[in-house]
Amino acid sequence: MTFAAHRTRKRFGQHWLKDERVLQEILAAAELSERDTVLEVGPGRGALTERLLASPAMAVRAVELDRDLVEGLQQRFGPDPRFGLIQGDVLAVSLPEAGIVVANIPYNITGPLLERLVGRLDRPVAQPYRRLVLLMQQEVAGRIRALPGSSAYSALSVRMQLLAQCRSICLVPPRCFQPPPKVMSEVVAIDPLPAEQQLDPALARTVEVLLRRCFAARRKMLRNTLSGLQPPEQLGALTAAAGIDLAQRPQEVAPAAWVDLAAGLNRLNA
Repeated sequence: MTFAAHRTRKRFGQHWLKDERVLQEILAAAELSERDTVLEVGPGRGALTERLLASPAMAVRAVELDRDLVEGLQQRFGPDPRFGLIQGDVLAVSLPEAGIVVANIPYNITGPLLERLVGRLDRPVAQPYRRLVLLMQQEVAGRIRALPGSSAYSALSVRMQLLAQCRSICLVPPRCFQPPPKVMSEVVAIDPLPAEQQLDPALARTVEVLLRRCFAARRKMLRNTLSGLQPPEQLGALTAAAGIDLAQRPQEVAPAAWVDLAAGLNRLNA
């Protein structure tokens, strides 16, 4: 099947990025060198793939779910020895080794894909990618980057900011795609922290317990959501040492303060 005969599939969340400015912004954010192998998730019809292969990158390894696009991608890029293609679900297949990830993420798999590529607090990716340049729904990008006190600040904000440095590259309006989605999008660069800066697994597990407990009732003050973890006097001392006021709500607490509180709890429970 040729690209011309292919129809976009809603169930795959297919929206082809066509804006040259955004394509160049993605390429610039990746900062590719001749030492880099790039993992491209969802190459689609290859608009970004073409530019990645024109870059200094050593190799481009793509994963595409839609079988009907694979033939066209192979015809278009197969002759280039630096190009490799895997047909399958990026959440299930064995991913090729790479240092950089570039992806126009189907919005319905953003959460699971972030976990696959970045990991979880208590189980980060064993060999972190140097950088991920991801095109995603603006609402999710805003939550990833949100600062304490923002209405967008959430447990996802805390997790991602403890796993990586995250920054916005550019906003992408619907007109930049064919067909246009119904929401704004954003390109973000995510630089996972090196292994030596990742949380100790025991500490990470306690942070996760706190995030789930408190953000499940994000409108409640921490004195209510944290009650029962320790006697009131000890809990007050722990939160004060972490710079947390029990009258605060979870969206007001910075990532480092969650870590400090978890460390204090672990010391008491040791």
